[in-house]
Amino acid sequence: MKNIVIVESPAKSKTIEKYLAGDYKVVSSKGHIRDLATTGKYGLGVDLDNDFKPNYVVIKGKNKDVKELKKLVESADHIYLATDPDREGEIISWHLKDELNIPDEKYTRVTFREITKDVVLNSIKEEAKIDMNLVKGAETRRILDRIIGFRLSKLMQYKTGGKSAGRVQSVALKLIVDREREILAFVPKEYWTIEADFKDFTAELFKYKDQEIEINNEKEADEILAKLSNSFTIKDIEEKERKKQAKEVFKTSTLQQLASTKLNFTASKTMKIAQKLYEGVDLDKETVGLITYMRTDSVRISADFIKETKEYIDKNFGSEYVGAAKIGKKNANMQDAHEGIRPTSIKRTPESIKAFLSNDEYKLYKLIYIRALASIMADAKVKVTTVTFLNNDYLFKTTGSVLKFDGYLKVYQDYEDNEDKILPDFKSYSNNVLEANALNKYQHFTKPASRYTESSLIKELESLGIGRPSTYATIISTLKDHDYVKLEDKKFIPTEIGIETTDKLQEYFSDIINVKYTANMESDLDEIAEAKKDNVKVLHEFYDKFAPIMDDALKNMEKKQPVSTGEVCPLCGGDLVIRKGKYGEFVACSNYPKCKYIKKEEKQGKEVEKVAECPKCHKDIVERKTKKGKIFYGCSGYPKCDYASWYKPTGNICKKCGNLLVLKNGEEICEECNK
Repeated sequence: MKNIVIVESPAKSKTIEKYLAGDYKVVSSKGHIRDLATTGKYGLGVDLDNDFKPNYVVIKGKNKDVKELKKLVESADHIYLATDPDREGEIISWHLKDELNIPDEKYTRVTFREITKDVVLNSIKEEAKIDMNLVKGAETRRILDRIIGFRLSKLMQYKTGGKSAGRVQSVALKLIVDREREILAFVPKEYWTIEADFKDFTAELFKYKDQEIEINNEKEADEILAKLSNSFTIKDIEEKERKKQAKEVFKTSTLQQLASTKLNFTASKTMKIAQKLYEGVDLDKETVGLITYMRTDSVRISADFIKETKEYIDKNFGSEYVGAAKIGKKNANMQDAHEGIRPTSIKRTPESIKAFLSNDEYKLYKLIYIRALASIMADAKVKVTTVTFLNNDYLFKTTGSVLKFDGYLKVYQDYEDNEDKILPDFKSYSNNVLEANALNKYQHFTKPASRYTESSLIKELESLGIGRPSTYATIISTLKDHDYVKLEDKKFIPTEIGIETTDKLQEYFSDIINVKYTANMESDLDEIAEAKKDNVKVLHEFYDKFAPIMDDALKNMEKKQPVSTGEVCPLCGGDLVIRKGKYGEFVACSNYPKCKYIKKEEKQGKEVEKVAECPKCHKDIVERKTKKGKIFYGCSGYPKCDYASWYKPTGNICKKCGNLLVLKNGEEICEECNK
């Protein structure tokens, strides 16, 4: 075998191999092959006394994969390390080179910004090596996260019953807890508004004799109403033409935000689908990556794509719809390593490939496609009209707009938030006098800041420079999975253990677990990747501050006492208490470890609810639990019948293959056909 190309994903390897000639074999590392060991001091896999030298080991379950890769590498003339085009991909390539003993002269580092034939064939010709500065940046991040994650998590488990803590995760949780406390402490303030209700519009009181007006109670509102008549005189009509500009293409964070608000996707679901669209989809006679790399903080787009899209707009909408590509501002935290998220070809419209995509894949691809198309279309033009009315020295105002030219809204209207209010032609009213149908007063109360949604939390983390967009989905999933937060009306509410964990961390680690320190650490990691800072120095500065605080917390942090059940231990007479274990809560003796009594669960003769009929043996499918408490659905005829699914069967049958349909991500699909 002459050439071996190693990528991360098996799906991607199949797509790429179709593009390359027969001299190339494309294989997958299936993600990371190595990680820090869990041996050494505190189980960190890092030599704290030797400049934080990492000890890497092959990940459990990956030894077979590594052996197979070694055999292929030994027999190859050349190896192309083609892991993802980001820091994480760079360190995976380095791990592969090091673990597989690949000589410098025998490898090339390759990056595929998109999985299309032309890009793959051109990229494979490029001569590049692993960027060790990027590797150092990724390695330092991993070491920091291991030290903070391992040590703080074990501290929280011992002292509070919390499951984990982390460098970015705990700051994100603090934002949620702080917001909740802000809401609880908020004192609403009463205020009133007055509106004039006309036939085609309403106008609101906003001034008295050119002075801003504030109505604090109903008495004040009634006093004003008593001075008003139903006749209003038009004082001023102001018309302005305003341009509405399309937004730039998506980056990771903005894609997650809009997919959350418009498609109701979680961040993790968005990234999973985007990964599939990037790696490649079978389209009748070809397999092709539909979008560019989905982990990016940039909104740059290639000149070739801009040219192709302008030609497409001109042909399909007319020359007046062709605009300049929208390019956002580059901020200080932006790595700008590669393009924003866009379709690999504007000619591949969502409708033309809908038949080859699942419903969710189609929705996300359409969102990405339309956003990119709109970003290169002309501005919309709107005539904004503001009319001021006079009534006994009180000024009322109404504002509306008329769309004069739709521009990018021709395609993007469904994703635009604002709806224009259309006003009548006020110039047609004789004597500039209008009669209101009614004058109404409305009571209001000021409201606190809203709880965070997934979308608003991601936006806040990014604006504060905390973490990286590629990690936000994992952070949010961890907070939910570890019961630190719950969702109510799609908004985060911290749980009791979430609040307690935050308070304990702030009691001792407020100098480290805070927005400013975490954002500065992100800047340090960026500078390491750019060879502007020494990674060992950064680690020493962190640990010299962290270690003494950790020692103090271990010694002095008050441990949460287990809750008594009021029962007596049958072995020693001590109190029975509720403890938390690996598989949930259990009741045991408070005198542990002297007394190791654990109360056995009394099995209730609870009725098992039938979910559906098994398609294999026609017995009942019922809800079951794994040893770790995870719910799944299995046949009551087990072990003779092995039907099982993680998703709840609906009882309906797939017309194509005869399998049961299940509820997956809120949709009824067939697990066999995935339709």
